[in-house]
Order: sequence, then C-alpha cells, then structure tokens
Amino acid sequence: MLRTVRALPTMLRVGLAEALAYRAEFLVWLLSTNMPLVMLALWSAVARDGPVGRFTQAGFAAYYLAALVVRLMTGAWVVWELNFEIRQGTLAFRLLRPVHPLVAYAAENVAAMPVRLAVSLPVALVALWLLGSDHVTHDPVQWALFPVSILGAWLITYLAMAAVGTLAFHLESATSLFDVWLGLFGVFSGYLVPLDLYPAWVARVARVLPFRYMLAFPVELVTGTLSRGEALRELAVQWAFVAVLLGAAAGMWRLGMRRFSAAGG
Repeated sequence: MLRTVRALPTMLRVGLAEALAYRAEFLVWLLSTNMPLVMLALWSAVARDGPVGRFTQAGFAAYYLAALVVRLMTGAWVVWELNFEIRQGTLAFRLLRPVHPLVAYAAENVAAMPVRLAVSLPVALVALWLLGSDHVTHDPVQWALFPVSILGAWLITYLAMAAVGTLAFHLESATSLFDVWLGLFGVFSGYLVPLDLYPAWVARVARVLPFRYMLAFPVELVTGTLSRGEALRELAVQWAFVAVLLGAAAGMWRLGMRRFSAAGG
C-alpha cells in the first residue's frame, strides 16, 4: 500500500502525458460521447409544441447537457486495455511492477481528468448561461454530493469494465461481452432517453441495476430532480454497487491470474 501511494504521483503524471501525447485518439473518444447532443435535438423538436412528461424544451436541454458532462467525467477504457494486454501477453510486464495492475490502469484513466475538465467545464458554463439557474439545484448539500456521485459513477464504470476485461483470461475476447453491457447502459442509465419517459416497469428495473447510478443519478442530482433525502438514499445505493463491483473485479482478477501465462522477450 505504501509503495502504491508513493508511486501514484508518477503514474498520474505519466497518464496525463499519454493523454496529451495521443490528442487525436482522445478527441475521437470525446466525439464518440456526443449522443446526448443528438438526443437533445430530437427531443427538443418533439417538445416544441408542449411538454413531454415533466420535460419542456429547456428541461431537455438541461438534462442532456448535464448527461454530456457526466459522461465526459466518468468515462474509462480499461476493458480494451485489459483485453489487449492479456491476449498479447504484455500484461506480464505490469505484473513485474510493485503496483497492482488494476490500480495502475485506474491511475492512467484518472490522469486524463484535467483534459476532460477542459472540455466539460465550458459545456457546463455555457449551459448555465443559456438556461439560467432555474434548471439546476439550489441546495448546497446536493452540490456537495454531486462530486461524490461523479466519483461513484466513475468507479462503477471502471470496476465493471475491469470485471468484464478479466474475462479475457478465459475467453478469446471480452470486448464482445462488453458491447452487451453498453447496450444495457444505453437503455437503463438514462443516457439515450430519460428514465421518466419509459414505462414504469423500466424505471423500476433500472433502480436495481447499476446503470442508473452511472449517469441518471448524478444528472438528477445536479438538475434538482431529487429531494435531499432521496439524494442521500440514492448515494448510499450507488456506493453499495461500488462495493459489490469492487469485490467482483478483485475476485475475477484472482481467478484469472491462475490461468495467465506469457512467454517472450
């Protein structure tokens, strides 16, 4: 643990350098998260003649711009790194280092956060300027909980990716299974359509799955949809999912290590 703490600043610097070095690749990833803007254009047109559920045109704008910011802040890519390095055998080099590979992957992902902030913060400020303060929460407690919910959303994303990525120890490719996860995320997270607009049973199912807590919950928190009590309850559920996925990722990693072997020079 002490070695890990000492190594973290160096790993974060290396991760930030990589994010800046591969700017084109990072830009492509950012552009791939533009679906909230597409859905905003669609639903704004639908709401032109009147509200859709609880959403007016301004309400849709606030929701989808907040969703874009949350998505930018909580993205990760460890599943593709794990799948590649396990298949190529290059994971062996990480195992020789005194830091757990999952911690190293996490540091590399977190290190790109300043670059993400450089993109998402202007989006948030423009949204606030265009829409006004009526579409964000005025509760200081909820604003204080928002960064904690962002961290929880990122951890759910990262740990789920890590758990799926470790399946590459057993399967030819884990990324195909992750495509299924992404499909479920699109439906049950509120990324494509706000959960309030689905049939009631979909919203009920979403509350027992982790996807809602990866996006819809932080969005609802910052847009003032939840009361203070609801926000605290939802935060507790979110971090319960973090704990479950942490145990799953750690357990699947240990199982995978029993099968892993690499040779070469």
